[in-house]
Amino acid sequence: MFFDKESFKTHFLQKLEMTYGKPFEETTSSDHFQTLGHMIREYVSTDWINTNEQSRKYDGKQVYYLSIEFLLGRLLHNNLINLGIDQVVMEGLKDLGIDFHQVEEIEHDAGLGNGGLGRLAACFLDSLATLNLPGHGSGIRYKHGLFEQKMVDGYQIELPEQWLKQGQVWEVRKEDLAVDIYFWGNIDIFERDGRLQVRHLNAETVTAVPYDVPVIGYETSTVNTLRLWNAEPASLIAKDVKDIMRYKRETESISGFLYPDDSNDEGKILRLKQQYFLVSSSIQSIMKNYKQQHNEIRDFHKHVSIHVNDTHPVLAIPELMRILMDIEGIGWEEAWEITTKTISYTNHTTLSEALEQWPIYLFQPLLPRIYMIIDEINERFCQSLWKKYPGDFNGIESMAIIAHGMVKMAHLALVGSYSVNGVAEIHTEILKKREMSNFYRFFPEKFNNKTNGITHRRWLIKANPELAQLITNSIGEKWIHNSGEWIKLLDWKEDSAFLEQLGTIKQKNKNKLASIIKEQNGIIVDPHSIFDVQVKRLHAYKRQLLNILHIMSLYNKLRENPSLEMEPRTFIFGAKASPGYYYAKKIIKLINTVADKVNNDKHIAGKIKIVFLENYRVSLAEHIFPAADISEQISTASKEASGTGNMKFMMNGALTVGTLDGANIEMSDLVGEENIFIFGMKASEVLELYQNGRYSSREYYYHDDRIHEVVNQLKNGFYDYGSNEFDPIFDSLILENDQYFVLKDFHSYANIHEKVNSSYKNKELWLQKSLTNIALSGHFSSDRTIKEYANEIWNIKPY
Repeated sequence: MFFDKESFKTHFLQKLEMTYGKPFEETTSSDHFQTLGHMIREYVSTDWINTNEQSRKYDGKQVYYLSIEFLLGRLLHNNLINLGIDQVVMEGLKDLGIDFHQVEEIEHDAGLGNGGLGRLAACFLDSLATLNLPGHGSGIRYKHGLFEQKMVDGYQIELPEQWLKQGQVWEVRKEDLAVDIYFWGNIDIFERDGRLQVRHLNAETVTAVPYDVPVIGYETSTVNTLRLWNAEPASLIAKDVKDIMRYKRETESISGFLYPDDSNDEGKILRLKQQYFLVSSSIQSIMKNYKQQHNEIRDFHKHVSIHVNDTHPVLAIPELMRILMDIEGIGWEEAWEITTKTISYTNHTTLSEALEQWPIYLFQPLLPRIYMIIDEINERFCQSLWKKYPGDFNGIESMAIIAHGMVKMAHLALVGSYSVNGVAEIHTEILKKREMSNFYRFFPEKFNNKTNGITHRRWLIKANPELAQLITNSIGEKWIHNSGEWIKLLDWKEDSAFLEQLGTIKQKNKNKLASIIKEQNGIIVDPHSIFDVQVKRLHAYKRQLLNILHIMSLYNKLRENPSLEMEPRTFIFGAKASPGYYYAKKIIKLINTVADKVNNDKHIAGKIKIVFLENYRVSLAEHIFPAADISEQISTASKEASGTGNMKFMMNGALTVGTLDGANIEMSDLVGEENIFIFGMKASEVLELYQNGRYSSREYYYHDDRIHEVVNQLKNGFYDYGSNEFDPIFDSLILENDQYFVLKDFHSYANIHEKVNSSYKNKELWLQKSLTNIALSGHFSSDRTIKEYANEIWNIKPY
C-alpha cells in the first residue's frame, strides 16, 4: 500500500484507471471518492482481519452494542485522520490537481440515525476502537434513513433520504452469515425424549443479511466492526405465501426507513418488526460466534455483554431466553440467570411517550413465542413483588411488564438487565427518585450513572483543525489521547496573544458558516455578529418556541427603537420534526415566517438576522459548532436526559445559555457560574409544578407586556396575515396551559440574553470564558464515558 505522498499518488492513479477504464482527465469527483474509499478500506483490511481474528480467539469478555440508530456522518475524512494519513492524502491529491474537499462532498451522510441517540452510539464506537476495547456495534441498514428535509414556503417537506444511491464504499456484504427471522404463525410445544420441544409453525420468514463496516481507532491497529442488518426475502418462501410481491415489499420495508410513522396499527407492526429483526439477527450472530470458540453455553455471560441503547432493542431479553431454552435446551431458571447477567440497559429519557409500550393484540400474533416468554417473565416478576409487597395490588400493577393490554418495554428492560444507567447525574437521580423509583427500591444495585460524551476526534480535530493545532502547539499532543491534559489550557487564560489566536480561529469559522448560509439560504449575515445557535431535534420540550418568542420580543423592541444599543445577533436554527409531529412542524413554520419578516425589515439595520438551515445533519453540524458563539440548551428542566450537542458547542468554545437540565448541570459545576449563562426553573421546581398543578400560563400572559404582545402576534395577523396559521401554538400556550413552561421561563430567559449582550462587549473576557469552556470540556470526551462503561458495567479489558 502507500506510506508517503509519491507512493499514494502512484497507487491512486493505478486504482482509478483500473476501476473506471478511462484517462485521468476524464474522471470525476465521484470517481475520485469511490477510488479513495476503496483504497482506504484495502489499507485497513489487514488490521480489520487481525482484529476479527483477535476477537474470535479472545478469551476475555466482549460487548455488543445494540442500537436502532448509528448517526455516523461522513467517514472518509474521519477515517483518514484516525489512520494518521490525512495530510499525505490531501497533499497527494493536491499535486494531482484534485481538491480533497470537493471529493469529501461527494460522500452522503449515512442515513442510519436521527439525533443524539444515534450520534452517541457513533461516538461510542469510535472510542471503543481507539481504546482497543473488544466492542462491536449492531444496527439496521436503512435504505432511506429518516428523511431529507426541504423547506418550501417555510414548511418542512420530507423527501426520501437517498444515501445509498451511489452504493456504500465502506460496507462489505456477508451473505454467508445471513440468518432467518420468524414472524406471525403459531407455536407448538410438545415433549420428546423427556424434554419440551418448541416449533414455530406457519411463520413468515425474513432473511437478515449483514453488511459490515470497519470502525477505525485513532492511531491504533484496532479496527472493530459495525454490523448492519438488511431485510431480504427468504430464499425458500413458504408455500402458503400467495402474494409474493406483497411479501417482498413488506419484508424489504423492515429495513426501509428509520422510525416509520406509528400513529396507526400498520406503522406499529412495522416498528415492532424492525426491533425484533435487529435483536434476533444480532443475538443469533453473537451466539454463533460464541459457540465457535466456547463449548459451555452456561458460561455465555462470562464472555459476552449485550448492551441495549434505549428501549428499542429490549426484545434482546426474551430473544436470548428463546435461544437458550428452545435451541440450546437450557431450563428457565438457568436461562434467566444467564440472560440477566448478560443484558445491560441505558435509559435515555424521562418522557413517558418515549418509554415504549405495545398493544398485546398486535404484539402477541406478530411475535407469538416472544410474547409467551415475556408473559412468563411478567408472571414470575409479579410473584416476587407479591412476596415483598403482599397485598399491594396497585404497586404491583404499576410495575408489571404486561398491564392494561400493553407490553411495557422499559419495565422489561429494568427486570431483565443487570445494569440500568442514566446519561447525566440529574437524569439518573430523577429515574431513581421519581420516574422509576419503585424499581429502584426493588433493584437498587442495578442503577448507576454514565454521563454522555462525544469523540473529540470528529468534533474538534476534524471539525475545527485550526483550534486543534493551536491546542497542540500550546500544551503538546498528549491531550488527544488523554482528555485530562486539556485543563493545562487554563495556563494560557491571561496570554493576550493566545486569546487573539483563539479569536481569529473563531472568526474564520464564522466566515465559513456565513458563506454556507449565503449559498444555501440566500441570506447575507454579519460574520462579526453574535452567532446564537440552537440545533437539535424539534420537540416541544426542547423549547425552540421559547427561542423564537424571545426573538419576536427583541424585534418588537427594535421596531420601537431602531437605534437600540445591542450587539448584532444572528440566530441560527437547525432541526427536523418527525413527519407526524404536527405541532413541531408549526414551530418550524413560525421560525421561518418570523425570519422572512425580520430579515427583510430595513428599519432595524440588520441588527437581527434569523436563519433556519434545512436538513440538519452531521456534515453540516461540523461547520456549525466551530462557528457558534452561543449554544442554546434551553429545555424544560428535568426533560433533557443529557444532551450531547451542548458538549460539542462547549468543546469548540461556545458559551452555553441553558437551564439546569441534563449535562448542563455538570458543565456549570465544571466551569463555574461566571462562564455559563444559566436561567429558568430548576428540575425540582418544574416537578413540583407538575405535581401541585398550580401553574397558570394566563397569569404571565396578562401580567407581562412583552409576553402579551408576542403571544398575541401569533393570532392577530402580524405574522400569519389572518390565516390562523399559528393558532395551535397560541392554544398550547394559553388554552392548554403551556405544558413546558415557556411563558414561566420567558422573563428569566430574556434577562440572561441581556447579560450575554453586555458580556460580549468585552472581547478579551469573552475569549477567556470561551477558553475555560474548551479547557474543561475534556471531561465530556466519550473516551472517559466508555472507560466507565467498560470498567463498571461491561467488565471488558483492552485486547
